[in-house]
Amino acid sequence: MLKINATRLQQHFELMSLIGKIGETGTCRPTMTSLEKDAFNLAASWMKEAGMTTRIDHFGNLIGRLEGTDPALPVLMMGSHLDSQPYGGRFDGVAGVLCAIEVVTTLTENNIKPKRSIEVISFADEEGWRFNKGLFGSRGILGKLEAGELQRTDKDGITREQALRDFGCDPEKFKESEYKPGSIFCFLELHIEQGPVLDIAHKPVGVVSGISGPLWLTVKLKGMAGHAGSVPMPLRKDALLGAAEITVALHEIATQVPGNPTVGTVGTMNVFPASRNIIAEEVTFTIDLRDIDLERRNRYEKQLMERIEAITKKHGLTYSISEDTNSAPRYCADWMKAIIQEQCTALGLEAPELMSGPFHDALTLSYACDYAMIFIRSKDGISHNPLEYSSYEDLALGTQVMYGTVLQILETK
Repeated sequence: MLKINATRLQQHFELMSLIGKIGETGTCRPTMTSLEKDAFNLAASWMKEAGMTTRIDHFGNLIGRLEGTDPALPVLMMGSHLDSQPYGGRFDGVAGVLCAIEVVTTLTENNIKPKRSIEVISFADEEGWRFNKGLFGSRGILGKLEAGELQRTDKDGITREQALRDFGCDPEKFKESEYKPGSIFCFLELHIEQGPVLDIAHKPVGVVSGISGPLWLTVKLKGMAGHAGSVPMPLRKDALLGAAEITVALHEIATQVPGNPTVGTVGTMNVFPASRNIIAEEVTFTIDLRDIDLERRNRYEKQLMERIEAITKKHGLTYSISEDTNSAPRYCADWMKAIIQEQCTALGLEAPELMSGPFHDALTLSYACDYAMIFIRSKDGISHNPLEYSSYEDLALGTQVMYGTVLQILETK
């Protein structure tokens, strides 16, 4: 029996999907734009209906707060993001914000006054495509921004600092918007899976075990340009051939144990001089290696380095590698996972435990407090695409699980 209002939740999704709508089902809602401000205003109106006070902090986060009877206690925080990919869908990020608002609305309707305050946050720039660095709002509130981030520019040359100021924020006052250590009790994020595991298993809801740690590398190979028609094959120093072999090697390493959740991807490749009748002299490409098991990921990284060394030597190439991101896997809190499983069981749901390959704002929050995530089935595993789809029935079930989880946390913690 659902306590949350599934009809209202669906209406909220449908209204939000109109802001930044592209095509029939797509969304383009860039961070720190008038479109995101419209989305914030709409979400804030629902937060207020749920009894929350609302504000936009200096990092560009929308924060709704339901005051507890003991405001000195660390807060129970929920949320995700309302910014989208440039060619995105209606559910990524949005689900975590709207379902959390529905949870608080249901608490208020049932006259439940929590002891600890509850905050629902739509974090600024989770996606990271506008300024090429994401998780901005969640890192901001924890004082984890890096040097030079405000000088990053978008494709139109607008700096992040300018975008923040245009949004009504003041980067000089970042410190005022940071959360003191220990002030967040726990963080709960509902999200669409963005992968096919739940869909294949025919399960509407899943319990996340943790977020896999991404290792991002940029590899540059240097060979020798030459005429494609006249340089004999044995004498070539073909950088693209080397890059192709390394790409295959990465696939072989990541799939060496069938069933393991390791994933390896070469996502971009730039070739110089990029002419059909010139042997490639220089190739720069990216490697993304992720695993929930850090020891295994480190072992696979070592294997990859050995293969790169052997492949470049074979083809007479030189190489350099830069490390762009190196994040350890972050495991969900066992006590929170147990509560989510209890709530699923109470609803007659068999919820598989699965890891998150993509990272979320929860990854950042995991360094400040215990966290857990609830996954909602994604049709065909599609995300970052207008075809992204999660049914309103599944979203309502997930929200009910979240509601029960919040009640139990409030009662026992």
